[in-house]
Amino acid sequence: MDNFTHSLTGWALGQAGLKTKTRKGLAALILGANMPDIDVFFGWAPWDPLAMHRGVTHGILGALVLPPLLAGLLWLLDRWQLRLGRTFSGGLPMRWRWLLALSYIGAVSHPSLDVLTTYSVQLLSPFSTLWFHLDGLFIIDLWLWLLLGGAIFWSKRLEKRGGDWRFSARAALAVGLAYILVNLAISYRAHLAVRQWAGDRPADAIFASPPPIASWRRDLVWREEDCYRRSSFNPLSGMGPVGACEPTNMADPLVREAVRRNPGLQKFLQWSILPHAVVERSACWAEVKMGDARYGRRGSSRLGRQARIRTC
Repeated sequence: MDNFTHSLTGWALGQAGLKTKTRKGLAALILGANMPDIDVFFGWAPWDPLAMHRGVTHGILGALVLPPLLAGLLWLLDRWQLRLGRTFSGGLPMRWRWLLALSYIGAVSHPSLDVLTTYSVQLLSPFSTLWFHLDGLFIIDLWLWLLLGGAIFWSKRLEKRGGDWRFSARAALAVGLAYILVNLAISYRAHLAVRQWAGDRPADAIFASPPPIASWRRDLVWREEDCYRRSSFNPLSGMGPVGACEPTNMADPLVREAVRRNPGLQKFLQWSILPHAVVERSACWAEVKMGDARYGRRGSSRLGRQARIRTC
C-alpha cells in the first residue's frame, strides 16, 4: 500500500484510543506504520527503483528488530525534550512498555496491508525469498482513503469539542476490516474460477488484481507452462473470456544471454514473479525488453527493464 494509507491506518488506531496509553503514542503508531519502508534507502535491491523493497524489513526479522529501535528513539527524544524543559499539553506519562507495544502494532500493520496487494511481500525474509500476496486491494485504495481520512477528521473535531472522539475511528477500522474481508472473498472466488476453467491444464502463480476504483472487479493473469493467460472476474457475472496464450519468451537464447550480461535484469528477476520478454533484433544488436505480466502485456509493462546486447 501507499504510505498515505499506512499513515492513516496508524493515525486511526491512535484516534481509536491507543494514543492515550503513553506520551509519544500517536507518533509510535504512525511512524511504526511507515517504518518498514525504510528499505527504499538501503541502496541494494532486487529492483533498482525501489531498492530491496518489501524484503527483510517487511519480514519476521524486521518485525522483531525495528519496533524496539523506533521506541528507543522516541524515548530518547522525550528525555531530550524534558531536559529542555518542554511541557506536554496532553499530560500523559511516558510508559515504556506501551510505547514499545504501539511501535509493534504500527509496524505489524504495514506488512499486513502490503500483503493484500499483488506487489507481494517476502514475509519470511531473510530466511526465504518466497513472495506472498492475497490480492485483496489495489496498491492505492481511494475508498480506504475516504473512510479512514473522514473518520480521523471527525474524531479530531469531536476531540476538540469534548465529545466521544474514539467511536468514529473505531467504526471506520471495523468497516475497513469488513471491506478487506469482502475483497479477499472476491479474490478467492476469482482464483477458484481460474482453477475450474483450467481443469487439467497447469495453472499456477494466479493473480487477481483489483482495479483502482472498481474494487469489486478483478483483472486475472496466470502462468500456463511457458505462457500467460488473462481474463477478468466479476462476482455478479463470473469469469470473462480467456485470452490467447502469451509466450513468456524467457527461454529465448538472446533473453538468457541478456540476463547473463546485465546485472539490472538479474535484479529485476529477483523481484518479478511473472517475467516476460520481447526481443527486437537489428543487424548486430538485440534489444531485450523485460516486464512483469502482473503490470502489463509484453513490451508495455509499466514496471520493466531493458538491455541492449551485441549479437555479432
